[in-house]
Amino acid sequence: MSGELGQPQAGPSHAGLDFPNPERNRAGVPGGVIRRAGAHGRRSWIQKVLEQITDSPLQWVTPSEVVPVAVLAVQRYLLEDEPRDTIPKPPLYCYDVTISDGVYQEKCYLDPSLNFLVYKNILKVGIEMKISRVSCLYNEKRLGQGILCIDNVHCGETLEAISLETPFRNSAHEEVPERPLRGGKSHYLALWNNEDPYGDIWLTNKQPEEHNFNNTKIISLSHLEMTWANRRNFPALLVRILHKSKLRYYGKPDKKMIEPYQTFLEVADSSGTVSVIMWNALCPEWYKSLRVGLVLLLQDYSVKKSYPFRMQPLPVDPQIKLISTMEICLNLRDPPTNIIIIPEKQVKPEWRLPKLNHRFITRSELDDMPENHICDVIGILVFVGRVQRSKKKENREDFWSYRWIHIADGTSEQPFIVELFSTSQPEIFENIYPMTYFVCTQLKVVRNDTQVPKLLYLTTTNESRVFITGHRGQPYTNDTKVKNFIHWIKTRTDSEEVKNTVIGGYYPYPPVPETFSKYSSSVKVESLLTAISEVRKEIEDLQYREQKRIAIQGIITVIKYIPHASATESASASETLRNANRPSTSQAARRENQSQERDNNNKRHQDDDPMSSQCFQTACTSLSPTKKKRILQGPYAKLVPVPQPETSGQTKGNKPDVPSIFQRRESASTSTAGKARKTISDRWESQLWREKKFGLIDHLHYSHVYPESIPRKFIFEQRKFLTEQFNSQPAKYIPPEGRPPNLDDFKSARSLGHFEVTILGLNHEIAIDVAFLPMYCPEDLRTSQIDTLLTCMNYSCVYPQDGPGNDTLAGPRALAGDIIKAASKLDRVHIVGILDICNLGNNKVEVYLHRIYSPTNTS
Repeated sequence: MSGELGQPQAGPSHAGLDFPNPERNRAGVPGGVIRRAGAHGRRSWIQKVLEQITDSPLQWVTPSEVVPVAVLAVQRYLLEDEPRDTIPKPPLYCYDVTISDGVYQEKCYLDPSLNFLVYKNILKVGIEMKISRVSCLYNEKRLGQGILCIDNVHCGETLEAISLETPFRNSAHEEVPERPLRGGKSHYLALWNNEDPYGDIWLTNKQPEEHNFNNTKIISLSHLEMTWANRRNFPALLVRILHKSKLRYYGKPDKKMIEPYQTFLEVADSSGTVSVIMWNALCPEWYKSLRVGLVLLLQDYSVKKSYPFRMQPLPVDPQIKLISTMEICLNLRDPPTNIIIIPEKQVKPEWRLPKLNHRFITRSELDDMPENHICDVIGILVFVGRVQRSKKKENREDFWSYRWIHIADGTSEQPFIVELFSTSQPEIFENIYPMTYFVCTQLKVVRNDTQVPKLLYLTTTNESRVFITGHRGQPYTNDTKVKNFIHWIKTRTDSEEVKNTVIGGYYPYPPVPETFSKYSSSVKVESLLTAISEVRKEIEDLQYREQKRIAIQGIITVIKYIPHASATESASASETLRNANRPSTSQAARRENQSQERDNNNKRHQDDDPMSSQCFQTACTSLSPTKKKRILQGPYAKLVPVPQPETSGQTKGNKPDVPSIFQRRESASTSTAGKARKTISDRWESQLWREKKFGLIDHLHYSHVYPESIPRKFIFEQRKFLTEQFNSQPAKYIPPEGRPPNLDDFKSARSLGHFEVTILGLNHEIAIDVAFLPMYCPEDLRTSQIDTLLTCMNYSCVYPQDGPGNDTLAGPRALAGDIIKAASKLDRVHIVGILDICNLGNNKVEVYLHRIYSPTNTS
């Protein structure tokens, strides 16, 4: 049902909705117990609204009194097609929202017209919300069962605390396992992806049990391969799990599957390895209990011809035969499969079951690994990025969840850079933080040696598994490279760990190639270039934590330096929404808006001392530091030596392949630095901009840098708070432990501010303000100078040497002055800008300039 479209509006903020529980009377109805507040307690607003609906001739009402309620849960599920639906629809995810009025809790159905509030993370747990229109949807198959539907809302601010002691008005909402309010689907999905098991239907209680094999007939996999087509009944299989895939959810509205899941197990005996597919309801029952290395006895399974287009992972032992002509199917019925986990102590040597063989590599070996090579890694986490999302397919509601991490293992100054997708292990994916010992298996090498800079990182595969705790007893602990890492880690100290670890922030990886033609061949999109007039729609279509890269054409007309002390300003959601969606205005109004923005910039609060934070280095401090100057690809990527400037002994023919972005400057005294501060300009504006800025039909403002986009130095004692800040929004409210700190209280891992860059469209009608974040380390401010703006933007990050002079702003401002001075070379030059657009939720959107291509590097 469709109600009035509820636009989000900021409401008053309260410290919490923690009210005492009144005495209650209970009246029983089929399907649950309905609680009613007694005369001695505060009357429930939820109860009053339901009484209004009951007395109304309509199926909807506008509550006579609109009061704030607290949001305790936002849960997602797939709503199947109802009988009256005649035209098949694409997958439609619905949301149940649990609210509390301080007396009762109530689970409500969110009208689909308001789904966008969840997509943008405006409607989320922990906020107050005012409901201005509700309706009631009755279950005609059950007596007295109605669902409260939310048709119009105003979303408010985050509450400091919410009581979880209030009971549900309808005890049916407390039943275990939890069930959605509508549709025949029996369970909720994870809020932000379909790969993670979510809710209480996922069991973890399957234990090994000894089995009497006297009356059990066993068949080998190789024998089964030769005879399965002529058999009706199949003897039992005795196999070891070699690989376990992440979950695949294949639910659709027109398919009445109760739990439409699928997972693959690669199992083996002494004669071969084969794929086992676990279907549907068996997945919630068994998935979380099965792990790589377990021995299984499989009975009452089925066999079918294998799917021809699926690539099996390589066997752990090259001597084992890979059976690809058949697949083993496990179902709850047809026939009902019997699965038994055999204790390791009962496994006999004569069974000759294969052992697990891992493919651990060190970081020093990674440089020689070929493209698509499969490997395992172990190390300590030195950087953990925020959770991001990317669409699986355009115009669909399904997303991948992923984050970037760095792993150090002591064999190289450079870390492993890993693109970590969700592996259906949310208990790990959502609880990783720096200083953790980390193992990840079945990673694939991604590399491009022809790109400048060279591209090299690892990404997870369908069979990747992650381990962060409980390493003792795992099969990989006997691996030589694992033992070497354990020996190395014992030589490190806690102070070194704290000093060199970072969490969160915007992470511009992977870098794009050095020429636009190479970029064009590397991306897979329908349209390579986005018209600047289409950028607004691209931004508006983004969902929570979605990050997307687009290319636009334009002219750089303004560059403004924002020092680090004010770089972490967090504009209010309403202010950002006004700026982002502002319609065309008159010249006078436009000048007024620009004046107001300048005033807002002057009011930005102070962050930590920009020169007090030392730069995060991906190399561990226990390793010998290099004395070379460095460039960082992305904020925390591998360190790449930068060629030194040409000396008098060099000839033009011997110039380095990569242009130097540094030029040695004579050391300056403090007084000289003070003079430099006074003379350096923080802004450059082209003559073209002065001519065109008041005649624009649209000006998009997306240059704000929010606190959650600043990478923070990791503090172990605050790991819970920091981990929560850079995870996805949870589906259920989690009460804070005490008064949580402010994210701005944590030191930034970078010290240079950011640049606000204005790009004017080629037709001079539309402009967009974007942010550019060079990651600069205050190691020797007086010896660094950006040679060209293009080089700076193409490399994103600079790393000078250690040195004195870190206690003033002269260095960063001098660097900014060099960049701004170089910008004049781009006056009226047509460029291609690669933009990263990011939706942080709650109406916060950022656009970053990742790289620019000028006419000299577009071919």
